[in-house]
Amino acid sequence: MKHQAIYNLYPSVKSIKQDGETFIAYDINGNEVSIDMNSVNTKASELQAIEDAKPSREDLKTSAKAKLIAGEALTEDEANTIVL
Repeated sequence: MKHQAIYNLYPSVKSIKQDGETFIAYDINGNEVSIDMNSVNTKASELQAIEDAKPSREDLKTSAKAKLIAGEALTEDEANTIVL
C-alpha cells in the first residue's frame, strides 16, 4: 500500500526503489523526488481501510446468488463474480 500511497500523493513519481522500510521515489527523468513518509503512512492506512471495507469475492458471490434466486437486480461487482 505504501507504493500506491506514494503514487497517489506524488503524481510526478514514476518509479520507487525500496530497501527495507526506506523508500526512494524518482520522477520520469530519474531524479529523486522528496517524499514525506508521515503523509505516505497516513495515506497507506487510508487506502488499506478502503480495501478492507470491500466485500470479499465469496461474499459477493453469495449475495449475487441470493439476489438471483429472489429475482432482484445485482450490483456490478456481484455480476462480475458470475460472468465467464
